[in-house]
Amino acid sequence: MTVWRMVSAMVLVLGAGSVAAETGVAEQEIVVGQFAALSGPAAQLGQRLNAGIQAYFKAVNAQGGVNGRTLRLLTRDDGYEPDRAVAAVKGLIEQDQVFALVGSVGTPTGLAAMPVFTAAKVPMVGMFTGAQGLREPFNRYVFHVRASYFDETERIVQHLTTLGIKKIAVFYQNDAYGKAGLEGVTRALAKRQMKPAAAASFERNTVDVAGALNAILAEQPEAVVQIGAYKACAEFIKQARAKGYGGQFFNVSFVGAKALADELGPVGMGVVISQVVPFPYTPSSAVVREYQQRMKEAGDQEYDFSSMEGFLIGRVFVEGLRRAGRNLTRDSFIAGLETMKDVNLGGFEVSYSAKDHSGSKYTDLTIIGTGGRFMH
Repeated sequence: MTVWRMVSAMVLVLGAGSVAAETGVAEQEIVVGQFAALSGPAAQLGQRLNAGIQAYFKAVNAQGGVNGRTLRLLTRDDGYEPDRAVAAVKGLIEQDQVFALVGSVGTPTGLAAMPVFTAAKVPMVGMFTGAQGLREPFNRYVFHVRASYFDETERIVQHLTTLGIKKIAVFYQNDAYGKAGLEGVTRALAKRQMKPAAAASFERNTVDVAGALNAILAEQPEAVVQIGAYKACAEFIKQARAKGYGGQFFNVSFVGAKALADELGPVGMGVVISQVVPFPYTPSSAVVREYQQRMKEAGDQEYDFSSMEGFLIGRVFVEGLRRAGRNLTRDSFIAGLETMKDVNLGGFEVSYSAKDHSGSKYTDLTIIGTGGRFMH
């Protein structure tokens, strides 16, 4: 009987070591989760973001993983709807038992999901949104990789006003994303003692833009800044051009530049999109050369801004893992990311600290040219 008790005690002691392992972290694997739009009118954003993350993870795994562990990405489709995003995140955390999250798509979905993963103390890296509501107040578990919508809209308004354009209207999605962009444009204009010439909205996941179109065109703006998903923005541009409107169109990066260009076809000539990642089509920097190489290795040569952003999210995520070391926990991962002060990834700089997880302020302007090709 005494021997049996001794054996039982040894089993309990040995078992305690395995129980201490972090959720989603096994001896040879780390399980990572993603909730994103893989269906619906924002599907191309989620699909391409996923492609970029997967391409980088595949390359890392081919080289033996991170500190001896390979990466496995599980993705759940939220259709760009907040309630589905909540369900997806709960599924990833409670059922799939992921270590951390990467590459969500959208402001309304991100805002809905944030309380869930924050309460569970699960880190989130690389939300595909620049909304201030996901940056303020500071959240220990959220690490941004892209610049904010305030950064993007400031760049757009600065460009327009430098050209002498003063009548600037805003077409925006009637939700947290659209309102964040509207606020950004309004703030940038206010800095210059100006106001929007007009502002009109449409409902998320629809292309019902006629009412907003009529309201905006009635004010005869010189330019329209669009804050929406690509299908609705494309529909607005098509209908405006059909009515003879000759002004300029500007979009923020979330629209998905390639998705917008594909939707517009020849009507897209001259449409401008602000970007938060380096130009992915020309290998003019080390980070773009690596992106193109990793995409080729993954059997995907359809370069675009969304997969470029996914690739960068993957790089930042892996760098955090490396800095966390072999004894990986969620806390050590957060601490590892927070040591990334002014880290240059080869033409794209990321910086974090214990009090600032904003990541990057990189912005650029691109224009749709002949045949849907991009110039900048």
